[in-house]
Amino acid sequence: MNTETTTILQSFRDQILRAAEQGNALQIRGGGTKSWYGQATDGDILDTRGYSGIIAYEPTELVLTARCGTPLSDIEAVLAAQNQMLACEPPYFGPGATLGGMLSAGLSGPRRPYVGAVRDFVLGATLMDGKGQILEFGGQVMKNVAGYDVSRLLAGAMGSLGLVVNISVKVLPRPFAETTLVFALSEAEAVRKMNEWAGQALPISGSSWHVGRLMLRLSGAEAAVRAAKQVLGGEEMQDAATYWQSLREQTHDFFSQDDEHGLWRLSIPSTTGALPLTGKSLIEWGGAQRWLFSDESPATIRTSAIAAGGHATLFRGGDKNMGVFTPLSAPLFNIHQRLKDAFDPAGIFNPGRLYKDF
Repeated sequence: MNTETTTILQSFRDQILRAAEQGNALQIRGGGTKSWYGQATDGDILDTRGYSGIIAYEPTELVLTARCGTPLSDIEAVLAAQNQMLACEPPYFGPGATLGGMLSAGLSGPRRPYVGAVRDFVLGATLMDGKGQILEFGGQVMKNVAGYDVSRLLAGAMGSLGLVVNISVKVLPRPFAETTLVFALSEAEAVRKMNEWAGQALPISGSSWHVGRLMLRLSGAEAAVRAAKQVLGGEEMQDAATYWQSLREQTHDFFSQDDEHGLWRLSIPSTTGALPLTGKSLIEWGGAQRWLFSDESPATIRTSAIAAGGHATLFRGGDKNMGVFTPLSAPLFNIHQRLKDAFDPAGIFNPGRLYKDF
């Protein structure tokens, strides 16, 4: 560790200790591209962008370690040069997205159900807690699993447990071949087909349905992709990479709707049929992720998701006062609270970002 990075870490520690002593909240922020996600919060900004750079990268080991403020674009450029990638396709939602923001938000793109989520690729993390202590979890190689669950726990924690300063992630090779097939199907037919195909030995790496069209991405060895195309049929999509990018970054026309009720993200079993909810929807992840614009009440939307065996999140916009995430049961909330107390005893890190009382 050089003098500059040591100085930056010391400045982080000083800011954390000062905030804990004075009882002031801290907003941990990198590029701020996902600052709208979760409950609204306030407090002094702890800017991570100065703590940037790739610490170690072993292409043959498929492992990369970088500092929290490192831009995702820098990381993906380095990986692309070795024909590798962040396989879960984490969304940027803006040019300043950082590795720390990727982990804290825990959001994954179209490839998620076929390769895993952000948390599945976290091998290790270094955390600065509410006492300014440096805590090491996991490692920099896939064989090292000590503390693995703790480092994965940080994915989606929205910075509520502390400042993640270094992160080690598993990366994967880019597929040799890729194509996208298009099918004209109703919602019910599309859900049935996606689940039917998921049970077969097909190199599926992305799926989505919207207004009568099912898009299915195939990735892998050229022979496997070619054979799957012959089995499945359908029409080949032109400029498919742009389409999947528009889903990952939510620049697709569907997401541009200006709806005062907000955009809902429903996570439900993939075999679930059409939900009894009015509005406009887009389906991803083989049927397991449903995006919804609806004038139904939040209670109705959440009840419908729970009845299907899942949950609903007010992803963007709408009235956050009624809660962005599905309320936790008392036992689960107690677990969350104990973790918060252990890592952040003064309650200074992004208070209320996940839940109002957390």
